[in-house]
Amino acid sequence: MMQPTTFHIALGSNKGDKFKNLQLAVDAIHTEIGNIKLISKVYKSPAFGFESDDFLNACLVLESNLKPQKVLKALLKIEKLLGRTRKKGKGYEARIIDLDIVFAGDEIINTKTLQVPHPEMQQRRFVLLPLNDIAPKFKHPKLSKEVSVLLKECGDDSILEPINIWLKNPRKAFNFSKYNYIAIEGNIGAGKTSLATMISQDFNAKLILERFADNPFLPKFYKDAARYAFSLEMSFLADRYQQISDDLSQLDLFKDFIVSDYDIFKSLIFSKITLQEDEFKLYRKLFNLMYKDIAKPDLYVYLYQNTPRLQENIKKRGRNYEQNIQDDYLEKINTGYLEFLKTQSSFSVKIIDISDKDFVKNRSDYLNLLGEVCKE
Repeated sequence: MMQPTTFHIALGSNKGDKFKNLQLAVDAIHTEIGNIKLISKVYKSPAFGFESDDFLNACLVLESNLKPQKVLKALLKIEKLLGRTRKKGKGYEARIIDLDIVFAGDEIINTKTLQVPHPEMQQRRFVLLPLNDIAPKFKHPKLSKEVSVLLKECGDDSILEPINIWLKNPRKAFNFSKYNYIAIEGNIGAGKTSLATMISQDFNAKLILERFADNPFLPKFYKDAARYAFSLEMSFLADRYQQISDDLSQLDLFKDFIVSDYDIFKSLIFSKITLQEDEFKLYRKLFNLMYKDIAKPDLYVYLYQNTPRLQENIKKRGRNYEQNIQDDYLEKINTGYLEFLKTQSSFSVKIIDISDKDFVKNRSDYLNLLGEVCKE
């Protein structure tokens, strides 16, 4: 999955309900563009370069999969939705909302519509002071100086006053603090790895991904299931047991919780479908001996997708050995998971139908899915 770009965005308002304008902009950025990691204090500052009412200014750290030009387009759209009409030509003016890209990672961009880093940021205390709250060590890609140094060297002597109200980060509406360990599960192609990865990036979670790509029996199984089923399931069981045991036992003080894209019980679900009856009985004995020692997830999320969507996703990701998977096999897997989840009482289970959703490409779908995951 593509790594998001870290943007630093400057916000300002000096017309109407200024603080409300900033909060509405923050909310819209979260909804339309990406994950807001940090928000600075809000500062009252005098108008810069023209006579007008005082501004309220802030900065935020944003992670987004959008390209810088797309982020700029989205910011301009938000400005327009909040009531700003940009006048043509140069010169300063009072504004309901002003949203600028200060940095886009370490990129240097110089086009007709976008200059990054912002060409005047080092001369503006109302940008540097809130930026220093959230990114003092970030180094300017062109000037090779940290934000804290640029602030000390800034010739702007404007006096800024922090206000005692903080902007709210909409990300905090999704409460994962009650969970230590979340397992995201689903059928082949359901999107479990994508969701687990996105949650880990956005909410500071330790990510555990199944190492299926390293299994030498998997391509062989799809060519000759009867011959390689037992070897495949035994190797998966051993690997899953070792990986989940190791990862759950290793405390990471810098992460808030753990999210994985599988639960070891999937071994029993798949083996029941792939193995002969006598093989499965032996396998189940081994599984039960190992499973009792494994920590169970606090929350088990099953992403349900109907078979046509699963096949569509399988085709898109293009793994050669998956291209001939039959509908019947996928339907048996779905049935196996659902039967297993009906019997569970030791952990919380949420089954979420995402057959008509695309949470990877559509941020609205992603936020709605997070809402379902966090719902009480």
